[in-house]
Amino acid sequence: MSTAGAVEAFDAVDLIRTKRDKGELSTAEIDWLVDAYTRGYVGDEQMSAMTMAIFLNGMTRREIKDLTLAMIASGERMDFSGLGKPTADKHSTGGVGDKITLPLMPLVAAFGVAVPQLSGRGLGHTGGTLDKLESVPGWRANLSNEEMFAQLRNEGGVICAAGSGLAPADGKLYALRDITGTVEAIPLIASSIMSKKIAEGTGALVLDVKFGSGAFLKDIEKSRELARTMVELGRDAGVATSALLTDMNVPLGLAIGNANEVRESVEVLAGGGPADIVELTVALAREMLALAGRPDADVEAALKDGRAMDKWRATVRAQGGDPDAALPVARETHTVVAEADGVLVEQQALPFGIAAWRLGAGRARKQDPVQHAAGIDLHAKPGDEVRAGQPLFTLSADEPARFERALEALDGAYRIAPPGTAFERGPLVAERIG
Repeated sequence: MSTAGAVEAFDAVDLIRTKRDKGELSTAEIDWLVDAYTRGYVGDEQMSAMTMAIFLNGMTRREIKDLTLAMIASGERMDFSGLGKPTADKHSTGGVGDKITLPLMPLVAAFGVAVPQLSGRGLGHTGGTLDKLESVPGWRANLSNEEMFAQLRNEGGVICAAGSGLAPADGKLYALRDITGTVEAIPLIASSIMSKKIAEGTGALVLDVKFGSGAFLKDIEKSRELARTMVELGRDAGVATSALLTDMNVPLGLAIGNANEVRESVEVLAGGGPADIVELTVALAREMLALAGRPDADVEAALKDGRAMDKWRATVRAQGGDPDAALPVARETHTVVAEADGVLVEQQALPFGIAAWRLGAGRARKQDPVQHAAGIDLHAKPGDEVRAGQPLFTLSADEPARFERALEALDGAYRIAPPGTAFERGPLVAERIG
């Protein structure tokens, strides 16, 4: 904390003016700003003005690097060098039905690469990995650093909550961006994600950067810019980093929610599951393993022969969960059927995410509980032929009163074209960066 009468190196108003007028902040100015904000000398109203100036005028590559390093310096850094094996992690920018972390962690860990997957909770229409896993009876998200290291040593992988000691400046700034309309600022997104991931101490990092209706950056150009910025930040910090740009116009898989997404993840680990979930899990696993020095790993074989499933069961047990326990099931369901024969040609991710949230699968405020059994199960995907009366999707909730608002969100979110209509969807993985 600053001592009474201490002279500050800079004045926040001068720095805000510089950025407002499209100027560059020096390394020393950025270091001071992040430190002064973390200790409360620079107030939220001043940092709000700064974030808006950054949102409107951007930052140079050097400024973004300095901002990231200053946020890392605000807290502790983890070190996995004592594990005696390579480490790799994945970060997704979030989407609808994106449960990839669940099958991915045990799949990569099956090849002797430690996966310290520090994950978050859902807010708004994107689900949180920890919320999904808490559907498993007994499973614990909060581990001490000692417990986390022990699990990485013994089981090779962990999915848990990030401690508050990693990049605390980001925690303050993240909450501020949410309420000031500056969430989409690429320098702020990139430094937020990468400060936590670099402080986490992983040796390799693969970024799953989404674009499309269900992503928070809808435009592929913006997503590409974010991916490039984050890959550069990772490499500058000595972390082997690459990114995949992936399509989030359509929900991933057939399950949107919490317990039902765990069910679908277990199907993938059992060698089945929806083709798109398998495709993306395999693509990300290959990237992680290649960056961690295992380019020849046969990831499909590990899904088919049970190695990944064994690792899943072991890691769930290590965190107090029962991999054989029944997952929660909602008290009420409502199924929507096709009104005519034809081809399903549209299924917009964002409205389906909002509908699942309204059913109780997500939260509007950080302190809200989620209903683990609430969600949506899709029975058809774009390109599928459907017959009149055939189920398209089923809504699940504990309170039937929630169905009406969920259905309102889905009005116009899906479309059936006449029979024989040709349908072609672009690739799930649009490109690799790095």
